[in-house]
Amino acid sequence: MTVETTIERASVDELLLDPKNPRLGRVNIRKGLHQDQVLKLMETWNLEELAISFLRSGYWVQEALLVTEETVPGMPAPGQVVIEGNRRLAALKLLHAASQPDAPESKWKRLLSLHALPLELFTQIPYIRAAARADIESFLGFRHVTGILHWAPAEKAEFIAKLIEDRGLSYEEVMQQIGSKTPVVRQHYIAFNLLRQMEESANIDVKRVEDKFSILFMSLRSAGIRNYLEVDPTADVDRARHPVKKSNVPKLVNVARWLFGDAPVLKDSRDLDEFGRVLDSVEGREYLESAERPTWETARQIAGLGVEDLIELVNKAGHNVDVTLVKANQFLSSEGLAAAVERLSRRVSLLHDKFKKS
Repeated sequence: MTVETTIERASVDELLLDPKNPRLGRVNIRKGLHQDQVLKLMETWNLEELAISFLRSGYWVQEALLVTEETVPGMPAPGQVVIEGNRRLAALKLLHAASQPDAPESKWKRLLSLHALPLELFTQIPYIRAAARADIESFLGFRHVTGILHWAPAEKAEFIAKLIEDRGLSYEEVMQQIGSKTPVVRQHYIAFNLLRQMEESANIDVKRVEDKFSILFMSLRSAGIRNYLEVDPTADVDRARHPVKKSNVPKLVNVARWLFGDAPVLKDSRDLDEFGRVLDSVEGREYLESAERPTWETARQIAGLGVEDLIELVNKAGHNVDVTLVKANQFLSSEGLAAAVERLSRRVSLLHDKFKKS
């Protein structure tokens, strides 16, 4: 592992944005974007606060970029690619473009008009050189997977998958490198491979799954969902590469449709455990699989989960009666309380009669 300790300086044009940055998303990474395309995507990443900080205070040397030499799409020779600090570099590139005499009107140009441009902002950017991308990965994992500057869930999972598949690391070695726990690393890897299998098999917008990847990740905690797909939550790396066997791929397509389709059955991730219980129910499972547009409430009722809500309501009513019994002696002369008790008595009698008849 070779990461220099000396801080070097470069101009904004000498430093390249990383077209493999996990924040770009799997679809964009696979496109092999050129630098202008990467910058255009990053312009939507709320970079204004960084730009204002640079204009007010310059570039702090404590925030030196981490750089390695690589070849990027659209450029014939290797260049200095920023592996850590792409948002900072993008903000600088956008400000630099806006500072040119012929630059069109933009929010970046307006920011420049409000602040004095610090000397050497675009020509003396501090960076630290690494021999290879792999030399920076431990830092990236700690900073963006378990640290304070979290990547989105799908980006974390893809980073973990790269460490396992490109570097040949075990779950335990990834855990040691990024400072996470082994079961969490394994769950990320299994969920990421479920995403891959959905992409291969399900007629669904995978970007939608990526945007809601935390739901896919959390679904693995539901025994009902795991049982339906026959996913082993303790799978080793080899078995986790294809967590759903071929015969169960149609079930995976179902889950993709129910969780991420155009009209998803489940709209609240807090209901994932109940969703698993629906799948554990023969009646609930058959309804979901056969209905053209199944609904969550109907699935719950058919699976018998609705009765649990009623039981909870009755139990709460009983607790409220217990509290009233303790305090009632203090208010026996209250006509309002007596009337309320009479109404409750009639309702309880009606409810009792229903169950006597059944």
